[in-house]
Amino acid sequence: MPVVVSYQGEPGAFSSQAALQAFPDCELLPCATFEDALAAVSEGKARYGMIPIDNSIAGRVADIHHLLPRSGLHIVGEHFLPIRFHLMGVKGATLATIQTVQSHIHALGQCRKIIRKLGLKAQVAADTAGSARQVAEAGDLTRAAIAPHIAAEVYGLDILMEDIEDEKHNTTRFVILSKYPEFARQGGGTTVTTLIFQVRNLPAALYKALGGFATNGINMTKLESYMVDGRFSATMFYCDVEGHPEDAPLRRALDELSYFSKEMRILGVYPAHPFREGMAEPAQ
Repeated sequence: MPVVVSYQGEPGAFSSQAALQAFPDCELLPCATFEDALAAVSEGKARYGMIPIDNSIAGRVADIHHLLPRSGLHIVGEHFLPIRFHLMGVKGATLATIQTVQSHIHALGQCRKIIRKLGLKAQVAADTAGSARQVAEAGDLTRAAIAPHIAAEVYGLDILMEDIEDEKHNTTRFVILSKYPEFARQGGGTTVTTLIFQVRNLPAALYKALGGFATNGINMTKLESYMVDGRFSATMFYCDVEGHPEDAPLRRALDELSYFSKEMRILGVYPAHPFREGMAEPAQ
């Protein structure tokens, strides 16, 4: 039986593209929300979840840093998807007829220049592919959507402009989630370790906690903070580092981090995606 992969969005969404690239023969399980996509993995409806976590233009995807630790799921892989946005409308629509454009808030934010140039009114929708479906169902020549190329094919829309993203480096990083941990093999190539931690309430605790990474030569590729339960006095940190916890340098760094932290948890140890080395090709 094919592997089932859950994602947030509708058929034709970027997340579905990422899932098919990572698991070419998978069965896709579209979900209305990120919570639903995570729950599908927790409840065994899906083997994996494909969840966007960062974008090179818009930054981190809202709520994911809160949802991931609480989900109890494990990161078992990552996938980078170069993003190409297209402006689309119903048959007969042109740049002269459209007045409004709808898409996911991140998509709108990543295509600000063309929206302003065309004088369109932006409308926030749940996701990109869903916007394409809604425009197709409305049959209104004044409405357009920003969505992936495949969404135009799925919903029978005409592409009015291609590659309208503000920056050509536009790329989204996804994490692949599983109910069960699948730690990468030590020595099997470049490895990424993702963890969360909360430092003790001591002077210079964060500085001291992170010192072990510097002294042990560990490359930290990501460090972000987010509030815990709405409390200004409680901050959790989300961190990506290169290396395997069984490697002596990273083991020493994590020991030092643990000493200065009131909580620390590894979310995943997984192979680095080839995109990190510049080997991935843009998706259309």
